[in-house]
Amino acid sequence: MPMSLNPQPTKIPYLSHTLTHLHTHTHNTPRIFHFHFRFLINDPLRPQLCHLSNPMEILLQPCPNFTPNSLKLGVDNQFAFRSISFAKQRSCNVKLKALNRSSQDGSSSVKKEKNNVLLGAENKDESASVVAFQLAPQSGDTKVSNSPDDDISNDKEAIVDDDLADKRPTKVTYNIVFATSEASPYSKTGGLGDVCGSLPIALAARGHRVMVVTPRYLTGGPSDKKFAGAVDLDCRVKVSCSGGVHEVAFFHEYRAGVDWVFVDHPSFHRPGNPYGDTYGAFGDNQFRFTLLSHAACEAPLVLPLGGFTYGEKCLFLANDWHTGLVPVLLAAKYRPYGVYKDARSIVVIHNLAHQGVEPASTYSNFGLPAEWYGALGWVFPTWARTHALDTGEAVNVLKGAIVTADRILTVSQGYSWEITTPEGGNGLDELLGSRKIVLNGITNGIDVNEWSPSLDEHIPSHYSLDDLSGKIECKIALQRELGLPVRPDCPLIGFIGRLDYQKGIDIILSGTPELLQDDVQFIMLGSGEKQYEDWMRATEATFKDKFRGWVGFNVPISHRITAGCDILLMPSRFEPCGLNQLYAMRYGTVPVVHGTGGLGDTVKTFNPFANEGKGEGTGWAFKPLTRECMLDALRVAIETYRKHKGSWEGLMKRGMERDYSWDNAAVQYEQIFKWAFIDPPYVS
Repeated sequence: MPMSLNPQPTKIPYLSHTLTHLHTHTHNTPRIFHFHFRFLINDPLRPQLCHLSNPMEILLQPCPNFTPNSLKLGVDNQFAFRSISFAKQRSCNVKLKALNRSSQDGSSSVKKEKNNVLLGAENKDESASVVAFQLAPQSGDTKVSNSPDDDISNDKEAIVDDDLADKRPTKVTYNIVFATSEASPYSKTGGLGDVCGSLPIALAARGHRVMVVTPRYLTGGPSDKKFAGAVDLDCRVKVSCSGGVHEVAFFHEYRAGVDWVFVDHPSFHRPGNPYGDTYGAFGDNQFRFTLLSHAACEAPLVLPLGGFTYGEKCLFLANDWHTGLVPVLLAAKYRPYGVYKDARSIVVIHNLAHQGVEPASTYSNFGLPAEWYGALGWVFPTWARTHALDTGEAVNVLKGAIVTADRILTVSQGYSWEITTPEGGNGLDELLGSRKIVLNGITNGIDVNEWSPSLDEHIPSHYSLDDLSGKIECKIALQRELGLPVRPDCPLIGFIGRLDYQKGIDIILSGTPELLQDDVQFIMLGSGEKQYEDWMRATEATFKDKFRGWVGFNVPISHRITAGCDILLMPSRFEPCGLNQLYAMRYGTVPVVHGTGGLGDTVKTFNPFANEGKGEGTGWAFKPLTRECMLDALRVAIETYRKHKGSWEGLMKRGMERDYSWDNAAVQYEQIFKWAFIDPPYVS
């Protein structure tokens, strides 16, 4: 089992010893050993200890099973010899070398009672007292084992402070490297930026060492100020790809416990978003993100962040196709030469629809050995080829990541299943199905400070689970701001998102005229395809008292719509996770969604008869995705809002009670990290 051990001198006030220097050891054969060692117990005149200044030292370093704050034996306040018998177990042990303190006259009286004793894996009774330690003799190379401890009975008792159980580490920590094309607040176009801007902070808060590697996008506009806190590390790396050698630089900012590393290259300096501008996607995206992937692999080896590098034993999280080359590079470029042999990689799929597919002739641009073409090689099915002579041969970066990564993650459990089906696999369903054993899904979290109805600076009135009165005030203010008739009792429906086929805008378009025949109001916020933007303007002109369409995107307005609406509509064709339904439930707005991917995972259909009539569920998830099913679900929601106020309040409160924090998601990620290190890494 892998672990990160950060040696720190540890001071024990009840022993006249300074503890430093950890050795771990694993034994395979049970043995019994006896030893004697001398302690100075509760001496009121004992001198204060200081790190490494005491000539009489016990060599000890923190271990996952034993990090003492204070320790004392159950004996009188005097020097005493104790002979204790210990049963050896297979566990994480600590090697001790015990020496007593100097005599009163300053001379050093050293008496070895037993050298090279191994101590660790203590057992405790119900009062948190240590009832036994395990010991074993010294032997060759040290290894680590985290096998569960067996019970040990012993007549002699050692006691550990009550705070020990709460303060000592109880889990393995990792050196984690996020490779991503965007990370909020530095760059963001969607959910990927949110994940890579928040999850690293949550993991760092749980004790992991975390680095995020992302481009330093400079557009020549106000957004460049976001990188003002990053300093040039004066480290240059040469990358061989695209027929030449290209130099990249690294900038660094330490914020919220995370090392934010920005890869700098002229190709990242241009107007637009990370992937394109008003004329479409950039033509050199393959080159730009190949540079990013190479730089992400080099950063842990060459950047002395905090005084020392992350080293080779890292866990890489490659997010989407943009950094999909990272697992391939680890297997093809580094491991054949003994580098990163203990590293692991996880590919996180945020949207399988984007795979980084380019013509097969561009394979040489990746800087990979020729024999690794098979990992990325891809052939389009006949029906997808452009003409009769088209062979369909291409390279697919995300496919290469799926083949070579140690684990595969999606951003919801439902989506992890959908991508193994022909309907949701985008041509990779068979490959993903063959790797089901390492495929998992974890629902994204949200920033619970930014999205909090009791703290939100963008809404006119705050409210909470205990006092919902402010939500009505937000609704009235929203109706007034957008020029709708102020009607607190009228069901107000909202939509926030891109205006494109994936989000089911065509279903909304076909169903809205019939929906607006009812006594409701409907607000839409978003931008996208021109035909849908024009439709929003025309619908607003036709239904002046019932419909408002805001073309574009505005963060404060999105918060006010989330807080002011009664119902949020999300008829997405596919949704890897979805965040708007999580925001809505946190604000007491009831979601009506197509039950796909993360929407189906997070929104449970209301059942008024469950829990002895108290009801259960947080909204409505309808299937299949048709105009009729969407309208039926909306009608049920509207009827519940109008006629069953108690049930509606229950829906609101159950949604607001849920834990949407990134810390909850981080716990689940840690389990995947543990699994990633169980099997050997991908080699060939």
